[in-house]
Amino acid sequence: MNILHKIHHLGRLVLVAFMLFSVAGCAAKPEEEKYVAKITASGFVCPEPNPHVEFESKEIKIFTWTEYLPVDIFDCFGLVYGVDVNVDYFSSNEELYSKMSSDSFDVVHPSDYMIGVLIREKLLQKLDQGKLPNIKNMDASLAGIYGDALNYLVPYQMGTQAIVYNSETVTNPPTSWADLWRPEYKDRIVAVDDNRVIIGMALLTLGYDVNSTDPVQLAEAKQKLIELKPNIRLFDSDSPKTPLLAGDVDLGIVWNGEAFLAQQENPAIKYVFPKEGSIIFYDGMGIPVNALHPDVGYAWFNYLMQGDVAWLTLVDYPYTNPNRAALAFAKSDHADVYKAYMASPITNTPLEFFANGHEVKDLGDALLLYDAIWTEIKK
Repeated sequence: MNILHKIHHLGRLVLVAFMLFSVAGCAAKPEEEKYVAKITASGFVCPEPNPHVEFESKEIKIFTWTEYLPVDIFDCFGLVYGVDVNVDYFSSNEELYSKMSSDSFDVVHPSDYMIGVLIREKLLQKLDQGKLPNIKNMDASLAGIYGDALNYLVPYQMGTQAIVYNSETVTNPPTSWADLWRPEYKDRIVAVDDNRVIIGMALLTLGYDVNSTDPVQLAEAKQKLIELKPNIRLFDSDSPKTPLLAGDVDLGIVWNGEAFLAQQENPAIKYVFPKEGSIIFYDGMGIPVNALHPDVGYAWFNYLMQGDVAWLTLVDYPYTNPNRAALAFAKSDHADVYKAYMASPITNTPLEFFANGHEVKDLGDALLLYDAIWTEIKK
């Protein structure tokens, strides 16, 4: 548990005591009681839903990324609404896509290019904007990257995928994607298990577009990755920071939130925006067309967009947060969390790094070319 986690665990216990005292003090005035605080196993006092969304479902089934949503948010939603929260996890957009065809979920959390795929194949419901009052909490300058997808999705988090290295063990730090091919990095790299990121990175080193569908260019990228393979010790999209912190590897191709958490544990971990440009991502929350309980999805969206709820992501999974209310709440109530987030270019990514970054997009049938390359690379 890092320092911020320890501080906030203690803070949550203090809040518990305060809330219990407050509730006891109000016992003599039942007419003023509107909400009895619910408390999670960790001691977090669950905020009241604002607004409280009515629905008939007794459960919600969520499909999201591994290690991406604070457990307290799941627990609080179940407690404040009195529903069963069933969560399933995936490690790649491809896994999400595959399982959506064989199972039903009330809410899914797709990323970047997969958002386009799900919309194109009519696998997401168009959202009723009138049921999303808390959408006002989103920063328009960041949420704008979602474009027309906002008709189908509520923004969650976003960020960059770039390079990390341990400054205590790497004497010749990388400054570009191309540097990762250095022989001295043999068997020292962890990479996210994401074909669009890794193949896209190889395309960038060749001077090509990260979304290239040219078979010749993709063949060159495949050869480049075959040459890189000896340097990659493992692919890990569940928790790529873990082998970095354990000392099993010294460098990585990771998401910015993972890099920030690793740096909190070990300040020697450094994050590099490569000269060719980082690969940017954005994640959203949508309701599948085959959702069994679509009504509960709107309650989930609005609760997660509350500033007094969403700020928890700054502690547990600090990616770039497009929720202005979450930042405002952290600034006023958890200043240390806010300051750490704002002071770090890893999480509070300067807009120019987003502008110079590369967005992976829906490639249609050309995605099969990437799948074929990825299968060969990972043999």
